[in-house]
Amino acid sequence: RRSRALVRRAGRAYDALREDEAAAMRHRTVSDLIRRQDLAHLPPDAAVRDAVRLMAGRHIGAILVTEGGQLTGIFTERDMVNRVVAAGRDPDGTVLAEVMTGNPRTVDGDTLAVTALRIMQNGQFRHLPVMRDGQLTGILSLRDFGSSEYAEMEREHEFEQAIAEGGRAAD
Repeated sequence: RRSRALVRRAGRAYDALREDEAAAMRHRTVSDLIRRQDLAHLPPDAAVRDAVRLMAGRHIGAILVTEGGQLTGIFTERDMVNRVVAAGRDPDGTVLAEVMTGNPRTVDGDTLAVTALRIMQNGQFRHLPVMRDGQLTGILSLRDFGSSEYAEMEREHEFEQAIAEGGRAAD
């Protein structure tokens, strides 16, 4: 009996801890996700091959394109495939300015992680530069998000569906 009560108490404590962790995860900011990043960036006149080598060496899927400390674009694996390889361009003779995505969407470091995930999913992109006070501080990747952000997105989607269905029923 005593051991069963102890197991139940431990189970309740574990459940409470998991709920606290889940609540904390729902309030994570973009800055929480990108701590300790060593930004990979190149100037717009860098060759595509240099960008791809840097990406391969760091095992990353995107390079930030900067000039004078300012973000001018982003070059991703998709850009490499669609704008260089599929287009038959020479990676040594093509510069990033010709094939990057210019003026990419950005978020502030204080943005909630789930909000950033929503922006990325709505925009159908995998990488999102992060700014703070006008300065580039990091880059988010879909891999940076945890299951709690995806679960929150699913809850929001279900809520929106319920509202839409309820609205139709009232018509």
